[in-house]
Amino acid sequence: MPRAGLTRAAVTAVAVDVIDEGGTTGFERLTLAAVASRAGVAVPSLYKHVASLDDLRRLVAVEAMGELTRVLAGATIGRSGADAVRSAADALRAFAIAHPGRYAATQVAADLGSPADGELAARAAETLAVLEAVLRGFGLPEDEMVDAIRMLRSAIHGFVSLELGGGFGIPQDLDRSFAVLVDGVIAGVERLAAVARR
Repeated sequence: MPRAGLTRAAVTAVAVDVIDEGGTTGFERLTLAAVASRAGVAVPSLYKHVASLDDLRRLVAVEAMGELTRVLAGATIGRSGADAVRSAADALRAFAIAHPGRYAATQVAADLGSPADGELAARAAETLAVLEAVLRGFGLPEDEMVDAIRMLRSAIHGFVSLELGGGFGIPQDLDRSFAVLVDGVIAGVERLAAVARR
């Protein structure tokens, strides 16, 4: 990338490529030196576009979260109930496998008290809104929604983390195991909704 073409958005795009190539630890190991090298500039040139490594990490997380939200929304539009949950789960797993660095970046929680994290908090809220829409068909009361979303995210994240890390050594079909996991989550959400209706 020529020096003249470097912008804040271009630096972010280069960083996103770098973290994906770094696999599951790409986001954690992101450095300004790696991005500068890929962009064909010296590290000081990056400071014209990003304030620090933390600033760059935040930009990458915002970009990754926005992309994940679009993927989830596209996979679940027009679907409801168990069908929507299965589609969201499959889309999230596919995103993580295709973009392990970006997926890791989506796990960064925004500091809600920090103005610097405002955009990241907004992107995260959009992702949560998609997941709420996915779960709304179960008739969950609002005070149960956070628990249901956390259950869904935790189950999928655990499976995906093991899968990406090579933690499943037994040769049985991973797709089948993932489907069983998602069915278990759906059953859990249905139980939450049933208990809340009593």
